[in-house]
Amino acid sequence: MKQRDHNEIPFLIGVLGGTITTEDTDRINANSSPTPFGEPSAALQKVDIGHANVAFMARHGLPHAIAPHDINYRANLWTLHEASVSAIVAMYAVGAIRNDLAIGDIVIPDQIVDYTWGREGSFNATLGLKHFDFSEPFSPVVRQHLLSSAKESGHSVHSTATYGCTQGPRLETSAEIERLRRDGCDLVGMTAMPEAALARELNIPFGGICLIVNAAAGRGDGPIRHQEIGLAISQNSANLLDIVGRAARALRDSFR
Repeated sequence: MKQRDHNEIPFLIGVLGGTITTEDTDRINANSSPTPFGEPSAALQKVDIGHANVAFMARHGLPHAIAPHDINYRANLWTLHEASVSAIVAMYAVGAIRNDLAIGDIVIPDQIVDYTWGREGSFNATLGLKHFDFSEPFSPVVRQHLLSSAKESGHSVHSTATYGCTQGPRLETSAEIERLRRDGCDLVGMTAMPEAALARELNIPFGGICLIVNAAAGRGDGPIRHQEIGLAISQNSANLLDIVGRAARALRDSFR
């Protein structure tokens, strides 16, 4: 099975979303198309985000029903690959570990520590064994466009952070979060891996943007409540989507 050279197909930017998503969509396909790795979470959709037309994949399905550990990450990334996206921006709702991060803050992470297990995290059985550099898990080019777009929009962002990716679907214990803190993690989420590695394996530039929706376990004033997470998303996702739309337009233009 031949991989496409995405540097030669400069037409479409992919966006991965889950808890943070968009409302009005125009489906490219009525039904999701099977891949060599099974069914993706949902049909790929054509979505306007901030006047940027993007290929949107709902990683948790439509409706939101697929747990982080049950997502078919390979099928999702392969679907974007088959759509010939030139780059991918992934949106994440995360918990804050670092003391200077607050609910509603937007973060452009630059590193990942992977604590997941049992997830299908490589295309090597189909594409052949491929060892690849992953020193910088997020593309510097995509990160720079996200940072520049944030500055252009006037929205304040944190420009560096390490994302600790846990298995889910349960939230973490306070002791687990303390371990993540000692390991150097600033944020905690459940879906950045193996997404970032799969995109690298397919040679698709990949960047992430995070919205902090809660204080991680043991870092806040009490238990984590889903109502408060929903409120944080509804109050702050517009700023994140504004940055994503601007970055998607800039990335599209840069690949022309």
